[in-house]
Amino acid sequence: MFSDLLPPGVCNLLNPAAIFANNEISLGDIEIYGFDYDYTLAQYSNSLHTMIFNTARDILVDQYRYPEDIKKHKYAPGFAIRGLHYDIQKSLLMKIDAFHYVQSGTAYRGLKPVPDEEVIEKYGGTQHIPLYQMSDFYGKGPSLKQFMDIFSLPEMTLISCVNDYFINHNIEFDPVHLYRDITDAIKDVHVKGMMYKWIEKDMENYILHGDETYAVLNRLVSNGKKLFLITNSPFSFVLEQIKYLKVTENCSPLFTIISSWGGGPSCSLNNFCVSFHRPFRRLDETGSLQWDKINELEKGKIYKQGNLFDFLRITGWRGSRVLYFGDHLYSDLADLMLRHGWRTGAIVPELEAEIRIINTEQYMHSLTWLQAITGLLERMQQMHQDAESKQVLSEWWKERQELRSRTKNLFNPQFGSIFRTYHNPTYFSRRLCRFSDIYMSSISCLLNYDLNFTFYPRRTPLQHEAPLWMDQLCTGCMKTPFLEEMIHIR
Repeated sequence: MFSDLLPPGVCNLLNPAAIFANNEISLGDIEIYGFDYDYTLAQYSNSLHTMIFNTARDILVDQYRYPEDIKKHKYAPGFAIRGLHYDIQKSLLMKIDAFHYVQSGTAYRGLKPVPDEEVIEKYGGTQHIPLYQMSDFYGKGPSLKQFMDIFSLPEMTLISCVNDYFINHNIEFDPVHLYRDITDAIKDVHVKGMMYKWIEKDMENYILHGDETYAVLNRLVSNGKKLFLITNSPFSFVLEQIKYLKVTENCSPLFTIISSWGGGPSCSLNNFCVSFHRPFRRLDETGSLQWDKINELEKGKIYKQGNLFDFLRITGWRGSRVLYFGDHLYSDLADLMLRHGWRTGAIVPELEAEIRIINTEQYMHSLTWLQAITGLLERMQQMHQDAESKQVLSEWWKERQELRSRTKNLFNPQFGSIFRTYHNPTYFSRRLCRFSDIYMSSISCLLNYDLNFTFYPRRTPLQHEAPLWMDQLCTGCMKTPFLEEMIHIR
């Protein structure tokens, strides 16, 4: 009977290749397109995460003398999701919503869920995490770390596996030492260049969507747009990648600028944005640093180090003429939007899979009935106070809890969607709306739009505003159409 609640054609309504707007933006106003590299221009396969996990795990055992049996743990691609918080002192990996509440059933110590009652007890009788504990502007707090990088998926999984091993074997440990050892092992994989060597040796296995990347960039150049790349990957790696992706013109990169300074995840675009003291240095074809003063950033040339202030001074590329794409909401996008007025586009590879789930009948049935039963609970709780009615309301409440859990599990059995904690947006989702004008699953989504296209955000109603569409109906502030019929649908 659930299908009676679904309007015809409601499934497969969303296009996974669409671009979604948080803020109105016209591509016709954009003259300059900028890009991060990893997980923006280049998309990587899950096999890269497996290699990162395995190598960091082996570093823990071989160099840090962790128990040999830890090597038995294998990478589980579906365990963690991006945007989770980790409480270092409590060894809790958890999902937090936009209002700083831990979502029920999504706190894990090791590989096992922690009961909600225990989470509440650990945080002083509440599931709310105080602001001072949460994080600073870039997701790093005194006791909580938010994992916003796609490369952090193997890191979260390794933290959970090692915690699980120590707990199961009753080995006493300091959670701070364990956390730092694991993050240092992960950092070694990046900083010592291991990851880059793997990719260079087997690009076909690790790199996805190369043809689409070339099509996007070539289309932009053909329409007179200026392009630049800012990355923290080594210049030799980026150069080989550009050749592989064929984003060149007459053997020269399509980019107006390639700025590469190396150093792995710890050397982020944020450093480029806030540093005043590192001048640009040009690299020649062999990768050797040149000593000439940089007064111009030439197309197809490679520059190392540098800072955003010199970048703006030399190029004059300021304000809303620039659209910059990146996957990391903090280090790639936040400063550029808030301090410098650039327009920003977030690349969220997880979006495609989540939309495909949203488009399924199973999801739509569960969500529609969940909304209906929530509306019934809200309206009926004050209308019927007799014992029999209260029993019915109690059953509805239990069914609502089951539906919430079922809907969450469609995305990820442990943590659910990266965008929602049941009905609230996640902490990640809130930052996505704050730091990006548009967001999409891949750069290739640009191929679906004219370069003068204007993106308009949906006018979703505030809680006190009247909904205009059926899917925006509030639960209790207005009369729900066909409510009497819904009561009898089971």
